[in-house]
Amino acid sequence: MTNDTQTGRISGDFLTTRDGTRLYFKDWGPRGGQPVVFSHGWPLTADAFEDQMLFLSERGFRTLAHDRRGHGRSSQPWAGHDMDTYADDLAELTSALGLRKAVHVGHSTGGGEVTRYIGRHGTARVAKAVLISAVPPIMLKTDWHPNGLPMKVFDDIRAGVRGDRSSFFKELSLAFYGFNRPGAKVSEGLRESFRLQAVMGSLKAEYDCVKAFSETDFRADLARIDVPTLVMHGEDDQIVPIDGAARLTATLVKGAKLQVFPGFSHGMCSVNKDVINEALLAFLKE
Repeated sequence: MTNDTQTGRISGDFLTTRDGTRLYFKDWGPRGGQPVVFSHGWPLTADAFEDQMLFLSERGFRTLAHDRRGHGRSSQPWAGHDMDTYADDLAELTSALGLRKAVHVGHSTGGGEVTRYIGRHGTARVAKAVLISAVPPIMLKTDWHPNGLPMKVFDDIRAGVRGDRSSFFKELSLAFYGFNRPGAKVSEGLRESFRLQAVMGSLKAEYDCVKAFSETDFRADLARIDVPTLVMHGEDDQIVPIDGAARLTATLVKGAKLQVFPGFSHGMCSVNKDVINEALLAFLKE
């Protein structure tokens, strides 16, 4: 399929953006179904949402997900690894595909991407939003956000990425999926999938993205969300602690619904996919 538009050129499974970056995307399910667009977390790819995409596509939804610039199968530009550019890339993709009444679902960093996308581009094409284990309103501890994490946490992440990132990502997967908790049923396959997705990306993009997901202030963007919004978060999230994220975000989005999952980890879309899939479907049908 080739589709030339004002906002981008689509060839096969790739969109070429205004600055020449090629974004890989998946487009599953019936073309006439309501579109559900997924934005993945750091340092993963669109593959992180395959469980949700398959489940919803089998139920008549058109599901889409892209590899963020510098991640996965997308090209690796030197610049543009910030929330404004991520949001603009998403806007180009939705426009080029002609999506209307889309439900935007963002996990972790992807939740920031969805929030900034709405903040910059509005909701003319958006029907609903879902923020899962998402980074807004800000991850970093600040004067106005005392429940944030200290800068040292993010400096340590950057050091891990620059040091031995393959080993760092494999170790990070333990906390990401809650596999470091007593009695956890560890999936070594899921851990390896996490590592493989992570090392596909550009070292520069993954390093720069740490600043984007940790220091971006989303308060103004959250205030601009004017569509039904579901905020989902695991109570045992060790990556994006719930008190500094979802509990506050739900108060900043008018009419947002907060759904808390006791004992669930940051990676609940994979570890607890059956529960999350049903929760998503219920919200889509509301």
